[in-house]
Amino acid sequence: MRVHFRRHFVPRAWKWPTLECVLRALNPGRLLVGAFLVLSTVTVAGCTHGTEQNRHKQASAPASANGAPPSPQPPSFLRYPGQLGAIEPWVQEQVELADAAHLRVLVYVGASWCEPCQKFHKAVEAGELNGALNGLRFLEFDQDRDAGALKVAGYLYQYIPVLALPDPDGRNHGRMITGSIKGPNAVQENLVPRLQALLAGKTVD
Repeated sequence: MRVHFRRHFVPRAWKWPTLECVLRALNPGRLLVGAFLVLSTVTVAGCTHGTEQNRHKQASAPASANGAPPSPQPPSFLRYPGQLGAIEPWVQEQVELADAAHLRVLVYVGASWCEPCQKFHKAVEAGELNGALNGLRFLEFDQDRDAGALKVAGYLYQYIPVLALPDPDGRNHGRMITGSIKGPNAVQENLVPRLQALLAGKTVD
């Protein structure tokens, strides 16, 4: 026995209605409501997606991004370029930059022939004072070259090395330590304790 199946097909002349035809079939009021609903759905979806992305970024951000200042950097030197005339503008600029980087600035005056100066300089560069003097940046001046400009800026001293706290205007009004003992323990037993006392606001000889 043969079973005959009827073939169901769409006439070639029939086409699926286009979006334009559908929109025309709708009255203006329904059309506006439909458009509003579509736009609202897209906007809400976009906002939700953006919120999820922000949450993901916040969750994956490092702990240092919570507004807390970074860990203090090891002490370092920044040499005065020289030939700039008055030193105050340069010192003032460095103070502002250091504040932004959560650092404290000191003016350091040394010389190649000064034994305590060289020992202190080498100890800082070798990392021997990391921890004890973290968060400090020393603006390095040369006694033989910069003594005159330093004096004009209020850095008055008789002995070196000099470690002085500059004022916001780049000048100094007596807050400094000058000179040091000689010998292998000059840095750890003399300069560092006196410098820490100066930074703490104590009176230092």
